Amino acid sequence: MLSKTILVFTILFAFQLILSCKSDDPAVTRPTIAVQTPLNNATGVARNKELTVTFSEPMNASTINASTFTLKQGSTVVPATVSYVGNVATLTPTATLAAATVYTVTLTTGAKNLAGNGLASDLVWSFTTAGSSTPLAAVNLGGAGNYVILAKTAINNSSTSAITGDLGLSPAATSYITGLALTNATGYATSSQVTGKVYAADMADPTPITLTTAVNNMLTAYNDAAGRSLPDFSELGAGNIGGKTLSAGLYKWTSTVTLPTSVTISGSATDVWIFQTSGDLTVSSGVNITLSGGALAKNIFWQVAGKVTLGTTSHFEGIILCSTAITFQTGASINGRALAQTAVVLDANAVTKPQ
Repeated sequence: MLSKTILVFTILFAFQLILSCKSDDPAVTRPTIAVQTPLNNATGVARNKELTVTFSEPMNASTINASTFTLKQGSTVVPATVSYVGNVATLTPTATLAAATVYTVTLTTGAKNLAGNGLASDLVWSFTTAGSSTPLAAVNLGGAGNYVILAKTAINNSSTSAITGDLGLSPAATSYITGLALTNATGYATSSQVTGKVYAADMADPTPITLTTAVNNMLTAYNDAAGRSLPDFSELGAGNIGGKTLSAGLYKWTSTVTLPTSVTISGSATDVWIFQTSGDLTVSSGVNITLSGGALAKNIFWQVAGKVTLGTTSHFEGIILCSTAITFQTGASINGRALAQTAVVLDANAVTKPQ
């Protein structure tokens, strides 16, 4: 009887020893989460934000998929693609997230490491997107909205341009408007290249005060656009927005923005777009901005802290509010307004005020 008791005790001890050794085996260590973005309960999250999870160790890539890593708005699954590279799982929604909306992310225990061990429990967290549930308000141009081109230091034109709308220059004088072959009148000038009137700060009253007001309004509009907060989209394309379709909302970049290929701006006639750019804005030669869905150029505002360059034969849509110079290269065109705090340079361009 004693020998049986000893045998049972020995078996139990050996079993416990095996379990103890197994628990210390790195092969059964469960993976943990080192970093997740956005953080739990984060607010003001950009609507184009990719969701990431960084694991404590390499994972079995086949277990990181749309079944184990999901995004929901309420009980509705948000369509997305899932990838895994270098210990980081990334979930990218296939469409823009809704503004000012709570979303829930889930990473299940089905995500396993190379030894086949999953997380200790599901990881679930929530965040709220940026933007507002109310429509974005247009930028009020005030008196600056009376001009298709408005500048402070110069308006220079090469070759023959076709400009529809009024031009204004202040505080610089008429002599700083070149290449348009002006014919002076009382308080304004005309040009065969301009369907409209040309104004400068040294012309007869009331032109000087009218231009001063317009330039001040231009600065106010620039500051309004630059000061809008809680962007819907941050650093989209790392500044390269070529080939993208841009829905209505507030966009922000802390660097230069380039359009190496054509872009579509899609929305209704009442939608508003504001693009905040801390660097330059450059449109490559032959690149077009196209409007779709009823979007209107008068509701599209490009606030640019650097300079703007529209490449040869490119086409642009919207109101440019630039803190420095706007340069139209040969044959470039715009349906909108060029409002510059220094100079506007033209070269055989079509410039048309928006309707």
